[in-house]
Amino acid sequence: MKKSTELKKHLRRGNVYRRNDLEKWSNSVDRHLTELVSEGTLQKLSQGLYYYPKETAFGIVPPDEKVLVRSFLKDSKFLLTSPNDYNRLGVGTTQLYNKRVVYNKKRHGELELGGRKFFFHIKPRFPKEVTQEFLLVDLVNNLDALAEDTNLVLSKVQSKVKTLDMEKLRQNVKAYGSVKAKKLFLPMLNTQHNQSYA
Repeated sequence: MKKSTELKKHLRRGNVYRRNDLEKWSNSVDRHLTELVSEGTLQKLSQGLYYYPKETAFGIVPPDEKVLVRSFLKDSKFLLTSPNDYNRLGVGTTQLYNKRVVYNKKRHGELELGGRKFFFHIKPRFPKEVTQEFLLVDLVNNLDALAEDTNLVLSKVQSKVKTLDMEKLRQNVKAYGSVKAKKLFLPMLNTQHNQSYA
């Protein structure tokens, strides 16, 4: 039996592996990885990162993005988002972007993993999951980088604020808002706060 076949026994379909994850099952990991990639068992996603493809009746399923990023970072402390998520807010953003943004504490820069581009941004704080309140703050933080009508979007942001949970929005502005975002949101939040007690 080939040693690479022995290594293959430990792999699970749909999983992403770092080279060092596999060293414990092989005494010649680079040679065995080369064999497994050349025979099509593994797909090389980037330097030192491999995918054992999951197959369905419709063909090979690409790796789950969260699994991919978690394996790459060797960490589950990250938030995966995209400018396309802003379109769900209904504030006039309509562009589609082939861009995935990863807020994390380790890596910064643009990287291609498995044929997909990820933009890693080191942030001191980010939430565990994407909420509408976070998305609205993140949209204003990044508005200058978007191909949208800024004035139209900002006018719709003011209307959107009235539909959200004020306390959650306040917390998101405080924790994640840029200086510009805080300047924009705080007067709106104070107005809403005063109106609710009027």
